[in-house]
Amino acid sequence: MIVINRSKQTTLARQARAARTFWQRLRGLMFQKALAEGQALVLVGDSSIHTFFMRFPIDVLYLDREGRVLRAQDSMRPWQLGPLVRGCRYIVELPPATIRRTQTEVGDLIALSDVEG
Repeated sequence: MIVINRSKQTTLARQARAARTFWQRLRGLMFQKALAEGQALVLVGDSSIHTFFMRFPIDVLYLDREGRVLRAQDSMRPWQLGPLVRGCRYIVELPPATIRRTQTEVGDLIALSDVEG
């Protein structure tokens, strides 16, 4: 899966994977050593996250059904509980500094290829 900011014409991730089931979403990035630049995890159907048992910070985008950014969070540290974002359909977890590097902001339109597939 590829994650693209259509509003800014930038690529956020070329190697994204989707977490669709309860267990995939619960596990998320727990116990992984890192998330490399160009990688991402897309949580389908969630409106909140946690970073329990994670070893590194992540950037987080909360998207509505159309892919519009509802909230952007830079460098969420391990052992944090994220906010509950009303209207959120997808959560994109990215390496730290991705949001800043790509200048992604609330209101931008994000395209997720093959997210329902």
